[in-house]
Amino acid sequence: MKAKLVAFGQLEIEGERYRRDVVIEGGKIRKRDKGPSKALYAGSRHTPLSGAEEIPWGGTRLIVGTGARGQLRLTPELREEAARRGIEIEAVPTEEACRLLAGIHSKDVYAILHVTC
Repeated sequence: MKAKLVAFGQLEIEGERYRRDVVIEGGKIRKRDKGPSKALYAGSRHTPLSGAEEIPWGGTRLIVGTGARGQLRLTPELREEAARRGIEIEAVPTEEACRLLAGIHSKDVYAILHVTC
């Protein structure tokens, strides 16, 4: 799958531009709904990624783009749920996450990409 962080706050995936966090599930792209994780904000600078959100658990690896500077944090319970399911989480800055997607056929992509911070 071809993805690129083209600017702070902007992704290009398969030729389409996105200006918000996205979830990729089996090649299908949708907006990340941070709402369920907002309760965990607790004064930190960013809403963390938690299992309360609709996580794309379909593959054996979940790629998480943690933002331009890698500041999106993942909750411990999200990591525990991934381990319980036998899914490896690869959490790296979004630019690197996009490079990881390059070698994967779109139907096999399970990822969450944060576009800022």
